[in-house]
Amino acid sequence: MNTGARGALAAHRADAIMRAVFFGCGLFSILITVGIVAVLVLEAAPFFKNVSVFTFLTDTEWTPLFAQKRFGVLPLLCGTLLTSAIAMCVALPAGITVGIYLSEFASPLVRTVIKPALEVLAGVPTLVYGYFALFVVTPTLQILFPSLPGFNALSAGLVMGFMILPMVASLSEDAIFSVPKALKEGAYALGASKMQTTLSVVVPAASGGIIAAVILAMARAVGETMIVAIAAGQQPTLTLNPFAAIETMTAYIVQVSLGDTPHGTLEFHTIFAVGLALFCITLVLNSASLLLRRKIRRGHG
Repeated sequence: MNTGARGALAAHRADAIMRAVFFGCGLFSILITVGIVAVLVLEAAPFFKNVSVFTFLTDTEWTPLFAQKRFGVLPLLCGTLLTSAIAMCVALPAGITVGIYLSEFASPLVRTVIKPALEVLAGVPTLVYGYFALFVVTPTLQILFPSLPGFNALSAGLVMGFMILPMVASLSEDAIFSVPKALKEGAYALGASKMQTTLSVVVPAASGGIIAAVILAMARAVGETMIVAIAAGQQPTLTLNPFAAIETMTAYIVQVSLGDTPHGTLEFHTIFAVGLALFCITLVLNSASLLLRRKIRRGHG
């Protein structure tokens, strides 16, 4: 066998090995996901044998650890969506603006300063964010709103918004940066200014990636644990008042997991029912992100 044939055979073997490795990694990820779903379903089954799905989704009180037990997840769901909505009100405009600025307007020097700063912000432990919300943001807000309680949804949501801001900014910048230069050059050729080109051509062309960034950030906010567990309180109240103390789905899971709830009891299985509901929410958000990206790409195509 000549040298060329040996080289081709070696390359073919290496290619086959790498394909097998990549396939194994993908299969491993799928198996992990299936395992998570299986655990949630199997552990939540004893709960739904005693509590109907209709009651779980429609009851307006959540007191499984009290003497008078009620199993309506709506207060937890409302608290989760409230803090996530506040976070998105902070992260969405600021993150997209930062992404546009870094991609289209920032000089290389400014970009080298802001990008690492965003990465540092993204790397701060959520526990630190939680205590920052409790001991810095809440006292500051109490100067403006004296009746604000020590635990509230507003401070937790605001700090959560700053936590997910780097995600929105980074993904938006990547989406905007990937817009073909031909579109920009065509707009410039027609006499459009830098700002007109950015807002009328570049951002619409990158809308698929920007929307995906927003939905992924929303999923991240929904699944956040430590900030809301520390700063939002642990009162499962059905309210949309950002000044009130609330409890989110993740905070309740932490509360029971670290408490004295006996293993195997109905109260213990509530965390898996809540976890299954949370998994379904994040699954819907991620699926919506993928569908929107595909639809927008087809529209542009």
